[in-house]
Amino acid sequence: MGIGMVTLAFVGDVMLGRGVNEQIGRHPPEWFWGDVLPVLRSAGAVFANLECAITRHRRPWTRTPKVFHFRANPQAVDVLRAANVRFVSLANNHVLDFEEEGLLDTLRHLDEAGIAHAGAGRDEEEAAAAAFVEVAGLRCAVLAATDNEPPFAAGPCRPGTHYLDIERDPQAAGRIGYRVRALREAGAFPIVLSLHWGPNMTTAPPRAFRRFARAAVDGGVEMIYGHSAHVFHGVEVYGGGLILYDTGDFLDDYAVDPHLRNDWSFVFLVDVHPLQGLQRMRMVPVQLEFARVALARGPTFEAICARMAARCAALGTQVRRVAEGLEVYIEGAVAV
Repeated sequence: MGIGMVTLAFVGDVMLGRGVNEQIGRHPPEWFWGDVLPVLRSAGAVFANLECAITRHRRPWTRTPKVFHFRANPQAVDVLRAANVRFVSLANNHVLDFEEEGLLDTLRHLDEAGIAHAGAGRDEEEAAAAAFVEVAGLRCAVLAATDNEPPFAAGPCRPGTHYLDIERDPQAAGRIGYRVRALREAGAFPIVLSLHWGPNMTTAPPRAFRRFARAAVDGGVEMIYGHSAHVFHGVEVYGGGLILYDTGDFLDDYAVDPHLRNDWSFVFLVDVHPLQGLQRMRMVPVQLEFARVALARGPTFEAICARMAARCAALGTQVRRVAEGLEVYIEGAVAV
């Protein structure tokens, strides 16, 4: 890497509740990240989707039907900090699993731990506001939104998530665009849009998501950071920007689908030059275990790489095999 290059790491859903929460306190915070920990700590910052509330509040959301409710005790922030997690997205379908009180507790615990967050807040303006992560001279801005769980949406005086109806609202891209322009004028770079979108267990983005993602890049976003499917999708390079349609799962206690393999994923390492933009992404394969993650090895490593290469090819993205996994160069990056 050249002088001034900064590496940002992106991972999929991190669910610290239920079976994972039972292990917190039984193991040191570093244990949950296994031999992936050096990869995470080698980056300037790690970005994750936090798929649970961090709270001791025990009354679950019952106002609308919901099957799963995920809650982690406050010590969960130590698990995040151990892995160099500097930002979490809260725009998802689990952050209000333990009602508004659970969300407010989550905001407080993250703030006390110094972990930036976006996508949920005390009202709709706070939920839609960007978070900033300072990394080696970069002032990265992250916006976060979700099309999951409409009842969780924030209101003018109601805590909740930044909800966007991405497939059906023709103004959705515009609602993001004006915020992106303001961030660019304020000197933020890169601008990342985190999206918890679409249903579970899909293997490719629908056309509406591809249109929205490209419109967001055209509007000034450098990177789309998607999650929700529990299964990784292919990545797309477009207009000097990078679109991660879905980063899959990363840490949880979920049952494994033997065909879809929601226990296969990556650490997505994005190299950013402060003047020349996004340059390269490396994808390091991982395999999820119960409440833990590990580097993939042997035939599993090869299978994960082959699956991602095929999904990228379907989106017109060329990948290159390297020792640590896969590599993508971001053509069309421009000076900022």
